[in-house]
This record gives sequence, C-alpha cells and structure tokens, in this order.
Amino acid sequence: MTQEYHHGFKTLGPRAAQLVTELNEQHYTTFTIPDVVRITSLGSASARSLIRKAEERGLVTRLRPGLFNLVPFELGRAKSHVENPYLIARELVGGKDYFISHGSAFELHRMVTQPQLKITVSAVKRIRPQTVGGYTYRFVQIADDEMFGVTKHWITKQESVAISDRERSIVDALRNPGLLGGITEIAKGLWMTRDMLDVQRVITYAIRLDIGVVQRRLGYLLELYGLADAATLTQLQKRLTAGYQRLDPLFPAKGRRTARWRLQINIDPEELDTVRYS
Repeated sequence: MTQEYHHGFKTLGPRAAQLVTELNEQHYTTFTIPDVVRITSLGSASARSLIRKAEERGLVTRLRPGLFNLVPFELGRAKSHVENPYLIARELVGGKDYFISHGSAFELHRMVTQPQLKITVSAVKRIRPQTVGGYTYRFVQIADDEMFGVTKHWITKQESVAISDRERSIVDALRNPGLLGGITEIAKGLWMTRDMLDVQRVITYAIRLDIGVVQRRLGYLLELYGLADAATLTQLQKRLTAGYQRLDPLFPAKGRRTARWRLQINIDPEELDTVRYS
C-alpha cells in the first residue's frame, strides 16, 4: 500500500513529498517539468503524471503549459495560488535579457499613486502579450544595445528580478508615455523621486538612447520643475532638431509651442503644475 504524508488538508505521496521538500529547500518559487525530472529522477512522462496529480490535489498551480508554482500549505484547502507576478515575469522571458520596466518599474520604485493594472517587461526578444494566473503581461522589445540602466530588485530574501533603475524608468516612460497613462503620470513620478534622482544620469541615458522626442520631453520637465540648471540642460538643447513634436502623444496636436524645446504643449500647463502639490 502506498505510503502517504498528510500536511494540513492535503495529502502527499512519497514522490510528491520529495518534490515539495526539495523545491522549498532550493527556494524555487516557480518550476518546470525538467526541474521535476531532475529532482525526482522520474522520466518525463512520469514527471508530467506526478504534476498532474499534484495539481488535482491542490499542491501546485499551473501558470502556463510547462510552468508551475507551489500552493503554500498554510493556504489550507486552497487549490490555486499565484506567486509574485514579477517573479513569473522573469520566467516568461525564458532566460533572455530582460527588465521590469515602464509603469511596473514606476510601481516598484514607488513613483506612482495608482496601482498598475498590467505587468510591463522590456526584453531583447519578441514575446506576445499573455495572461498568467490572472495577471496580464505585456512585453516591449528592445535592441541588445538598449540593455543599460538595469538593477536588481529583491522580491524575497532569495529571489530578485531585473528592473530599470529610476533614471532609466523615466527615459523609457518618456519614449512611450501611453504605457504609463500619459505625461502627467510620468511628471508625478519624476517629482515624487526628485530627491533621489540622479539628474545627470537620466540625461546621459536620454542621450544614449538617442531619441529626439525623449530628450525634448525630459528637458522640458526638468526645467519646469527646476531640477536642472541651464548649463546642465544645454546637453539636451544642443541636440534638438527642427520641427515640433507633441509633449503628450495621447492628445491631439494643439496648444502653444515652445521653441526652446521644440515641443507642442498639448496639455493644460496647470495640470503639470499641480503635480507639485499632489
């Protein structure tokens, strides 16, 4: 008769007990079928069968085909559990270079006042949007030479994810304001982090990315909020080209123009001014 182990409300056979113990010992927050094969020494078919039964017993949750996480025993009878969504994002890129970016990076850096509804990840390979465990993931493809300004963010004592630093997060947001909800939301993050922001670093990043509209938007906001002196802003101004672009691409091309930054200020300036007091 097969020996079984009872833990809380859930029953584990010896193989499942071995798997759960090893996954916990090795601090695995997510795991794959090859991980099961390595830990249990089962063949691939047997490993899949083991996981299928574990899923039926509420021991694991399938995040997507081939990717699983453990359901903590302390959740009792619960049969579904999704580990931290940022750790799942790390797994979804399949080992390629990546970093948590845009609104998600703003959230982790505490640069937003509203929760972000999607997890945004920049990666060097094309990945389709997907929903895993109730979380929606969107991926921004970047070039290999755009992998800079990345740091670690510790999710647990053992697990970390790659994330754009504050300065890179701002530059990326200025490139794609729509991914954060518009220029006003970016301005809030800039103002909230002003005491920790390395202004020269964010300017260097903007120049390195070499996208004119990013440099214009950054220069305008730094000047508006008094975060950089005239000499520092010259680094951006001398790179301006002819023609005008919208401050916020989410709104129509209307409103006054500023020749100083070659921008069309197409949102109410008072809206940006109130950021200081929000």
